[in-house]
Amino acid sequence: MSETYSVAIVGATGAVGGEFLRLFEQRNFPISSLKLLASERSVGKTLSYKGKDIAIEEAKVGAFEGVDVAFFSAGASRSKALVPDALAAGAVVVDNSSAFRMQPDVPLIVPEVNPNTYTSENKLFSVGNCTAILLCTAINPILKLGKLERLIVSTYQSASGGGAGMMRQLEGETKATLLGEPLPETSLNQTYAFNLFSHNTAIGAEGYNEEEMKVMEETRKILGMPDLKVNVTCVRVPILRAHTETVTMEFDGPAPSIESVREALSKAPGVKLVDDREANQFPTPLAASGQDDVLVGRIRHDLSNPNALCLMLSGDQLLKGAALNAVQVAELVLGI
Repeated sequence: MSETYSVAIVGATGAVGGEFLRLFEQRNFPISSLKLLASERSVGKTLSYKGKDIAIEEAKVGAFEGVDVAFFSAGASRSKALVPDALAAGAVVVDNSSAFRMQPDVPLIVPEVNPNTYTSENKLFSVGNCTAILLCTAINPILKLGKLERLIVSTYQSASGGGAGMMRQLEGETKATLLGEPLPETSLNQTYAFNLFSHNTAIGAEGYNEEEMKVMEETRKILGMPDLKVNVTCVRVPILRAHTETVTMEFDGPAPSIESVREALSKAPGVKLVDDREANQFPTPLAASGQDDVLVGRIRHDLSNPNALCLMLSGDQLLKGAALNAVQVAELVLGI
């Protein structure tokens, strides 16, 4: 490949697609040409990049001729249909969907955690579930301080995880509720404004929803710990952007000291320590929104278990949980 690249975005009109455009400009990603792909209904519309309007083309077979790097963020079914064509055209593919994440031969990379899982033979790379990415980025520095045996995680997930449509739904419901107007129609089976509910994915036979299963399986793969005990409860909360998680880490011996954990986190890439007990200042989704780093704090020992450590994290779901991680993977692969 050349020092500049022909880049395509599949799902360019979505919430993550917009973040790709902003990140390419912010990080000076070396683009020679940019192709914006979306569904047929968006064809003819334009999006701006570096002051120029770029027409949206249809995401379809044959659209990847001459493309060096293709970023996918249009859902698993679209990825399954079009990723093989992009690979056949010679593109490196970074896929934000769940389509290929758990395939053994597809790296699931969080660059701060497991960059060594990349090899030059790989051309397809999956970006993990946003909640798993944030979790692994936050706890990875602590893994050097003891042998982890079990994770217990509760998530407080924002509307951005459901895409631009869910963000608009939350805004519309909130406005209607405050004005005393009828709520807008929704595909959710719950009222979103001023409410929280179990994550809106299907419940499996064991009683866990799809999101919870993704986080458990992908966390094991990202950390390279296939036998790690993980239990996750995923909840939607009425926040526009940035997920929050509370985490209990159980070790095979006494939990590491609070001082050593704070020191490890303060030096870790992709992490910002926010842990001021005196001022009661800890990670929040508002503070995390728009930030590249995952905020980590509320660090304390579990009073019910001397081998356990508790913490809280917040991270921007559209950035580190999606677009930023994808761009970082591409930079790693291309040697940028």
